[in-house]
Amino acid sequence: MIRFVDPAADRWTVAADGDAPAPFQLLTPTQWEAARNTRPAGLPTGIVLPNDHEVQALRDDLPRFALIVLQFPKWSDGRAYSQARLLRARLRYAGEIRAVGQVLVDMMLPLVRTGFSSAFLREDQDEQAARRALSFFDGLLPARGGAQAAYYQGDVRDPRPLFLREAA
Repeated sequence: MIRFVDPAADRWTVAADGDAPAPFQLLTPTQWEAARNTRPAGLPTGIVLPNDHEVQALRDDLPRFALIVLQFPKWSDGRAYSQARLLRARLRYAGEIRAVGQVLVDMMLPLVRTGFSSAFLREDQDEQAARRALSFFDGLLPARGGAQAAYYQGDVRDPRPLFLREAA
């Protein structure tokens, strides 16, 4: 499921140019390029990607990121969904993927289905409403033969459509 991040309690901080390497720093792609060869390998590092950044360019560096932050500059701009899906399904990224920006309650199901693991809700959004929205989709389709309830079209956890899962 998805975890809702409290901005006041978040341990991740945005790194400024010239900051010494520290745990739980969020870097821009430009900062990462500059620090890639000198940043200690065991240091928890995150990267904040604009929604037009080509995530496949990070393929070789993915194991070094504990967190990838994807941005929704407008609630109607869905490019970050595509980035998350590529990270999870094609590039097999297993770390945390966080949604930030114009993240609304109405976006909860697509966030989960495309692979996001955490989110900063927009300031005017209610976390309890977001949790309720997610609960509406629990058991969306009835489970068959002891299987877990599933979405017809699949998602990043199991991309097969429902009819292929039933045939297996």
